[in-house]
Amino acid sequence: MENDKAKFKNEFKRRLYNFVLRLIKFIDKLPKGMVSDVMGKQLLRSGTSILANYIEANSASSKKDFINFFTHSLKSSNESKVWITLLRDTNKGDKIELEWLLKELIEISNIIASSILTLKGKK
Repeated sequence: MENDKAKFKNEFKRRLYNFVLRLIKFIDKLPKGMVSDVMGKQLLRSGTSILANYIEANSASSKKDFINFFTHSLKSSNESKVWITLLRDTNKGDKIELEWLLKELIEISNIIASSILTLKGKK
């Protein structure tokens, strides 16, 4: 039987994966144009990096390495918030989807940040 910690980790990984899938679909539907193309590419890079670094952390060789990957994941999450906010404020993309992505990303960022603090013994 899966303990609570393992269950949370699996659910969070699934949640993060589903966020990235939805983000990719959103980016694919952005209006064509230089601004959307550039911001879309930046968002695709930073958004997928959140998941990639989280997955990489799970095979880290040390606690320091694990924290480092989580930190990179958080930095990518923060960068993604900037791109989503800019897309929202320049009226690029579906407003409802942008709001959902931003809300979900804030929650994901808070979970990652809390985990980092716990790992560093500051919480």
